[in-house]
Amino acid sequence: MHITFCGAAQQVTGSCFLFETSATRFLVDCGLFQGHAATRARNLEPFAFDPLGIDFVILTHAHLDHSGLLPRLGAQGFKGPIYTTSATRDLLPVLLLDSAHLQEMEAERATRRHRDPRVAYDVDDVDHVLKQVQPIPYDVPSKLAPGVEVILRDAGHILGSAIVELSITEGGRSKKVVVSGDLGQTGRPILRDPAVIREADVLLLESTYGDRNHKSLPDTLDELTGILNPALSSGVVLVPSFAVGRAQELLYYLNRLARDSRVGKLNVFVDSPMAQQVTAITAHHLELFNDEARRLAAGGAAPGAPSIRVHFTDHVQDSIALNRIEAGAVILAGSGMCDGGRIRHHLRQRLPNPHTTVLIVGFQAMGTLGRELVDGARSVRLFGEDVPVRARIATLGGFSAHADQSALLGWLSQLSAAPRHLFLVHGEPRSCGGLAAAIKSRLGWEARIPADAERVEV
Repeated sequence: MHITFCGAAQQVTGSCFLFETSATRFLVDCGLFQGHAATRARNLEPFAFDPLGIDFVILTHAHLDHSGLLPRLGAQGFKGPIYTTSATRDLLPVLLLDSAHLQEMEAERATRRHRDPRVAYDVDDVDHVLKQVQPIPYDVPSKLAPGVEVILRDAGHILGSAIVELSITEGGRSKKVVVSGDLGQTGRPILRDPAVIREADVLLLESTYGDRNHKSLPDTLDELTGILNPALSSGVVLVPSFAVGRAQELLYYLNRLARDSRVGKLNVFVDSPMAQQVTAITAHHLELFNDEARRLAAGGAAPGAPSIRVHFTDHVQDSIALNRIEAGAVILAGSGMCDGGRIRHHLRQRLPNPHTTVLIVGFQAMGTLGRELVDGARSVRLFGEDVPVRARIATLGGFSAHADQSALLGWLSQLSAAPRHLFLVHGEPRSCGGLAAAIKSRLGWEARIPADAERVEV
């Protein structure tokens, strides 16, 4: 069996792994490349394989860096099934259609500026590929091809996220192959902890935060409180937020701070139609919540406990009207890395204002606008204009939906023995290297960091 790392090798986007056995060729994930212009250009390049020769795809979860090139794969000839969880199936139309609309808007702007207006795919491509999605339940073995059986386990990252556990048989010998997908941090609200995996001959492990640990939850909530109270007294807090998972978790924590009287009156505006749709989908999958979240969803909060005022903005006019708010509001808007969506309009409006606080709560890939802000840019380019950055930029790593180094090592240590092949993926070089060193030091195991497009035999 061979594995080719067609993306997410020493980077955190473009997740795509090609598996070739004597009987079948399939992908785990087919994600969008995000970040620098040179990285995004890969979305328009030919795939490193023939889409017509792919028998099926297994999708770990709905985030675009894992799912975002599925419509292009279908448009270029892939006709097979896409296996994933039912919650991911429900989320895919929201994310993929939004991605197609954003590309079409970018193409229109490119045409006006006499630049290349090509897009990776359009809305029709999304509609077609969605018909190929076939949900399978967690924890139930499914035979996908001769010699290939899969079990999807809960990854605890976002709603519907999955660890892919494969049993691959060739020549009378079986191998257990595990692709972690993105693993969630243990002990978080709403979702369950990542499932325990006991055996793996071959393991592809994410390493987004492989070189560092998040702050503890109590420390993170203390920090959030210390940011919100002074910031809201004189200005507005902008939160670039991923619509899937992060927005819902932030609302949970803001409500918790209000309930505990740690913050004053909170007016929260969710300026993301996608986040509103995702929140509704989330409410339809209570079976995937942890015990505390199910209790709260059933109305288990203390009687009389205060809650925040949450406003969802549906129309562009409602979004524009938020510009008139001078203080006392938290505005959550996509996208999480500031590379698209309504957050860019809010940043253009409010970055020059020193009373604005931009609160970064998720990973920012290299080359994204969010990464520029975190790295201390004094000026950024938005809609063809140079916009000065006078706002305060604050970061909260403790709310990450990704497992940190300690959580990754803890998850690994539950294996009964070292995998024969351990590959670190979905992480920048520093993160991969840091996790490889920690694995060697803590567990005595060797981990390999594959190169982009590398093909290995296992």
